[in-house]
Amino acid sequence: MKRKIAVVVASRANYARIRSVLSAIRDHAKLELQFIVGASAMLERYGSVIDIIRAEGFEPDATVHMVIDGETPLTMAKSTGLAIIELSSIFDRLKPDIVVSVADRYETMATAIAASYMNIHLAHTQGGEVTGSIDESVRHSITKLAHFHFPATELSRQRITQLGEDPANIFVTGCPALDLISETDLSTPPIISNQGVGNPIDPSTPYLLVIQHPVTTEFKETTKQIETTIDAIDRLKYPTIWLWPNVDAGSDAISHQLRVFREIKDPQYLYMVKNFSPTEYLQVMNSAGCGVGNSSSFLREGALLGLPIVNIGSRQQGRERAKNVIDVPYNADEIEQAIKKQLKKKRYEPFHLYGDGQAGKKIANILAKVKLGSNQKTFRLAQHKTPL
Repeated sequence: MKRKIAVVVASRANYARIRSVLSAIRDHAKLELQFIVGASAMLERYGSVIDIIRAEGFEPDATVHMVIDGETPLTMAKSTGLAIIELSSIFDRLKPDIVVSVADRYETMATAIAASYMNIHLAHTQGGEVTGSIDESVRHSITKLAHFHFPATELSRQRITQLGEDPANIFVTGCPALDLISETDLSTPPIISNQGVGNPIDPSTPYLLVIQHPVTTEFKETTKQIETTIDAIDRLKYPTIWLWPNVDAGSDAISHQLRVFREIKDPQYLYMVKNFSPTEYLQVMNSAGCGVGNSSSFLREGALLGLPIVNIGSRQQGRERAKNVIDVPYNADEIEQAIKKQLKKKRYEPFHLYGDGQAGKKIANILAKVKLGSNQKTFRLAQHKTPL
């Protein structure tokens, strides 16, 4: 009998981070994929990720609406509660042997809580990393609920051990998002003219790729933060593709300021896009002259692509990074100067910081053979101390 593995995808980032694992589970002789799609992945205003998922050959076993509109701390907390309720019913129907929870979002927390209280073994990807925002707390909380851990780096493995997890259940696999790079044709510039709004960007010439998500723990500063980045970008007037923010608290404030900027100033250099498929996104990243903002993909995929990055603010503080990243605060002068410096650099040497591109197959193989015993967890005292 095949082991049933339920994977929950709740956003465009979730899907890109786990797509290769989905394929590997589906193709594995000893595994049965149970695929659940929900939250912002279901919503048109975030790019209808569900349509991309289906177009790429994955038909969900269940879909769930769990986003309460508003994009505030209150609605984020309520959405987490709603997600627990909805996912519990889905898990009860599907009866998976293992649930896979991806990274560090509120939907990921809901997935982990629902599975844990239903005595379902929980596997977690991308644990042990250090960052800013509420993601830091959520990530480590899920680590304490999870039975099996798939960190991307050795340092992350050490941190998970420090949190009292059994070393025998920690498997350094790399980040599944990097698997797609070896599978994607990066030799041809992407086709982006029909993807968004504004003046189309010529993908054969360098451009800025900007992605700025809200920082939940700095909710009241969101408007000021995005205005600072807009100011820096507008000073440069360099061809720019700007990707819409995620669904976290503060998203509406960022979206509003971007709309106001576009309508009032009508910047001729700007092209705004809700979403790309994972493959399209890699092609867009690879053809860019510089990535600007606070997306974790800039530090993960960006390292392997050698893409010059200007990382703004605290959202990625503490996350492992390669030499392609310049960190700056929310200061328009510093952002502008850092972008100018990175545009001169053109490209950095690729760096395999987050894996070798085989994470999906590694994770599937481990899920197929890992021992499923008692759900009871025990704190394990670390044998040595490692700086967090």
